[in-house]
Amino acid sequence: MSLTAEERQMLSPDANPAVAMAMRIVVETARLMGARELVEITGAHVDSCVYFSDAGVYFAERLRDFGGKVAVPTSLNVGALDLVNPDLIRAGAEQKAMAKRLMDACLDMGCQPSWTCAPYQAGFRPKPGEQIAWAESNAIVFANSILGARTNRYGDYFDICAALTGRAPKSGLHLDESRVATLLIDVSHLPDPLLSEETFYPVLGTWLGRTVGSEIAAIEGIPEDVPEDWLKALAAASASSGAVGLFHVIGVTPEAKTRDQAFDDRPPRSTLAPSVAELAAVRDSMSTTTAREIDSVALGSPHFSLDECRKLARLCEGRTFSKPVYVCTRYGVFDELGKTGEREKMQQAGVTFVIGTCVVVTPILRQASGVLMTNSGKFAHYSPSTVNHEVVFGSLEECVASAEDGRVRRDGSLWN
Repeated sequence: MSLTAEERQMLSPDANPAVAMAMRIVVETARLMGARELVEITGAHVDSCVYFSDAGVYFAERLRDFGGKVAVPTSLNVGALDLVNPDLIRAGAEQKAMAKRLMDACLDMGCQPSWTCAPYQAGFRPKPGEQIAWAESNAIVFANSILGARTNRYGDYFDICAALTGRAPKSGLHLDESRVATLLIDVSHLPDPLLSEETFYPVLGTWLGRTVGSEIAAIEGIPEDVPEDWLKALAAASASSGAVGLFHVIGVTPEAKTRDQAFDDRPPRSTLAPSVAELAAVRDSMSTTTAREIDSVALGSPHFSLDECRKLARLCEGRTFSKPVYVCTRYGVFDELGKTGEREKMQQAGVTFVIGTCVVVTPILRQASGVLMTNSGKFAHYSPSTVNHEVVFGSLEECVASAEDGRVRRDGSLWN
């Protein structure tokens, strides 16, 4: 490893103990990744703030007690508690206490209380080319693919170490040569109504993750005015269903305004053009059951934005849900909805807001098992294994209609 004088100082006996501990982990991780040097980062997003085990609490508290403070602006992923509705969490007192200790340790180290898996919609938006160290798979892909920032797929414990040192391994997606597309995904032949349908994007993301693995793909044919929330769904589904860290949307991604720019003026290694039938099969596979009755609806993975909540509010008008509808979002969105009266109307229809956390990382669902309906490709991927619920995937409109009836309501005509 070739370290600067400042980086060597972080490892010296005179360094802050927390910084020295974090720097040892960063340097050893860089060696394992084959990096010869480190890169300075301008920000971090920490996923290790959510309680999964006591070890995570002790690790964060050790760094905090050693005097650790983040060296760069650092946002926090979801926690394991809803601080607005603490009784919503179906966990024991000891588990809740440990979750709170972990959250407090992160705040004590100077992290920002963002508590969201979509920091890019909470004011944390690095500029194109900025070097960052983000954890949380959907945030990583969004930062790389939509914002044009640069981060590898970092995980728990390393994330806070990068934040404390302001460093990450100079390898992988931090490098120009590793960000060049090699595979062209052409969707320009697909019908305009399908490309203009919100549900198309988590389906395409699921297909992308299953198909390309960690290869860098460039997608051609997506309208340049596609809403950010649809790109968010595409990024999240691709990250959870595969090993995607970066894709280019030609005309949208800052470093891929043209096909030639995405491929650095080289021809694609190969071109794939998924058919409607192929994507329809993926959509069908995102449901793990043929059950006609549902037990709950879960929305907001990644966290619902203000625009998504307002669309749901309009769909709630005149409806009363017969099944629980959980909407995961961040504190700022929850507060804004309260100012306009939309939050109360949604709650009257039967919406339960999950604030600063998520139904797949902490026990919230009323039943230990059952059938969950969602419009999220990420929820569809994780729910069977994390919350023991079979999944029905559908559009937001279909989820709302199904929650009202208690039975699955879907229209597949768009995919024919």
